[in-house]
Amino acid sequence: MIGDLFDSPWKVLIIAALILVLFGAKKMPEAARSLGKSMRILKTEVSSLHEDERAQASPAQGSGVQPDPAPAFPQVQLTAPQPQPDPQSQIDALQQQVRDLQRAATMDATMAPEPVRTQQPG
Repeated sequence: MIGDLFDSPWKVLIIAALILVLFGAKKMPEAARSLGKSMRILKTEVSSLHEDERAQASPAQGSGVQPDPAPAFPQVQLTAPQPQPDPQSQIDALQQQVRDLQRAATMDATMAPEPVRTQQPG
């Protein structure tokens, strides 16, 4: 798609003229310098990343000692299954929680102040 954009010199000239009109002749050198600095910074960062990768790989190769390979699958510790609580005791505990919540709700309702009603002139 972009390759088709630069296939003829006329298209390149039109794009260059549009950029010149949009940004102005005074800002073009500054924009080019800024782009060059950004490209240099990007190049240095990428090369430092490649050097870091080489530095990590070289100690393992140079010492003759192979590092332990990472396991393909995580290790899982198997434990004995926990005994399930009695279903009836679970039901009793849930019923007790429901009663406690109902009691708390009724206490909140009695403690809440009633809204003040005013008569509107008629």
